[in-house]
Amino acid sequence: MHVRFGEERQGDSFDYALSLTPLATDEGWLFLAVVMDLFSRRIVGWSLREQITSEIVIDALRMAWFLRCPDREAGLIFHSDRGSQYASYEFAKLLKECGITPSMSRKGNCWDNACSETLFGSLKVERLHGRHFETRRQGKDEALDWLHWYNQTRLHSTLNYVSPMQFEQDSAFSAEASAN
Repeated sequence: MHVRFGEERQGDSFDYALSLTPLATDEGWLFLAVVMDLFSRRIVGWSLREQITSEIVIDALRMAWFLRCPDREAGLIFHSDRGSQYASYEFAKLLKECGITPSMSRKGNCWDNACSETLFGSLKVERLHGRHFETRRQGKDEALDWLHWYNQTRLHSTLNYVSPMQFEQDSAFSAEASAN
């Protein structure tokens, strides 16, 4: 089932935010990139890699694209910071192919991407604080377990204290009931 959340929002466009964060392991850094649907706060795409390159954000966007299957004419807007991976030719090309409008934060203004930054703050406080990973595999397993928990279980005050998945289910039900 593919739900178009843009129909639930003002106008005909909808928004995703993309950001990444480092995770320390004894084997070296591990980087997590996530795509968040700003309507439901659900993580709809992610990628874990050992280096920050355009591939990490391309992988995360592709996962989100295949999960949601949005209409190329839907007016999807993609928010990110000004990192080189988001400004890369390869990423810009993928955005264009998908009909997505890029939106980069203003220089030196972290508040433009606050939802993504808040997500990573929650990850680090709720799950990673005080944790030590000997291997990248351990870091990956913990990050994926947390992402699953976040989407399925974590309550959000902005979502009236339900999880992202529950919010989407409630919204789909509400939209269906309104149509009948």
